[in-house]
Amino acid sequence: MSFGTLGLSDILLQPLARLGYDTPTPVQTKAIPLVLRGGDLMARAQTGTGKTAAFGLPMIDRLLVLSRQPRAAGAPRGLVLVPTRELAMQVHQSLMQYGASVQLQCAVLIGGAPMGRQKDALRRGADIVVATPGRLIDHMEQRTITLGRVEVLTLDEADRMLDMGFLPALRRIIAATPKSRQTLLFSATLPREVTQLAAQFSREAQQVDVSEGKGVATTVTHGVRSVDANGKAEALTRMLREAPGDQVLVFCKTKRRSDRVGKQLTGAGIRTAVIHGNKSQNARNRALSDFKSGRVNVLVATDIAARGLDIEQLPLVVNYDLPLVAEDYVHRVGRTGRAGRAGRAVSLVSAEDRGLLRAIQRLLPSPIQEERASA
Repeated sequence: MSFGTLGLSDILLQPLARLGYDTPTPVQTKAIPLVLRGGDLMARAQTGTGKTAAFGLPMIDRLLVLSRQPRAAGAPRGLVLVPTRELAMQVHQSLMQYGASVQLQCAVLIGGAPMGRQKDALRRGADIVVATPGRLIDHMEQRTITLGRVEVLTLDEADRMLDMGFLPALRRIIAATPKSRQTLLFSATLPREVTQLAAQFSREAQQVDVSEGKGVATTVTHGVRSVDANGKAEALTRMLREAPGDQVLVFCKTKRRSDRVGKQLTGAGIRTAVIHGNKSQNARNRALSDFKSGRVNVLVATDIAARGLDIEQLPLVVNYDLPLVAEDYVHRVGRTGRAGRAGRAVSLVSAEDRGLLRAIQRLLPSPIQEERASA
């Protein structure tokens, strides 16, 4: 099957060929025709399976090809809500690529970035706005944006937005959009809270589930290394030296712990960057750029980096600390094993972590394997 068989307009197929998009993924195959028909959608798919194209391509097609209208300052026709700044920038970049052939104007509204530039982008007229909820509400309060023309609303990573406490903001934002809008909800997991959200904010949404009951790609292997509570730093350093030169993403549970682990790895001669919510947006951008380019091999992060990191070759994710919510494991390890590639996730587990590990195991289709460090 090709993208041309899904109903997309020919003008949107040209940039896909240049981007190397040959065959649509399962979520794209199922979602794109439904979105083009104008119905509401609730889709579950593993991370790394092409969800951005699944909603972005038909969204652009509907707004800029099938029913193009003059742009209006501060009044987008499309809105994409995401939980983190990094994901917003990633989605924005992808949409700009998909819409290049139809001169898509897309603005990104995120915290930590100058309001002035965002206001300028809105004044020029944006077809689609990609935003984090907090910064979008800032613009709504300053009356630099109105949502009265929104025809297509997408909630990306809906489960994460609820985890991060965005429900009150979502209610406020969605109430400002027309009831006649098309609503698309995408999520890697579908807990009861997400299905309730979909029921409140959509109309007879069709469901697409290509996860095969699994939140994690089958190309990812899962391992655990048993360590003493005070032995994680040494175990991590030893593990990283087993695979010198590989790109590795390391998750810690707090900002302070991330800084400490980053300092320890740098002191051990391992090229390392750190990213978390206390870092400035420029520092976060620089750390991601250095990691993606290979200038540093290891990125130490809090869960803020579990969304929006799209790295083509990321062979290993390490959980220095297990997440307190088992579902967050899905999003962490979703950074590896993307687009059908093999990936590996290893967790450093002390005796006090065993309860968390059992909860994570229930989400996985096969047993987590005990690993031993190389001699």
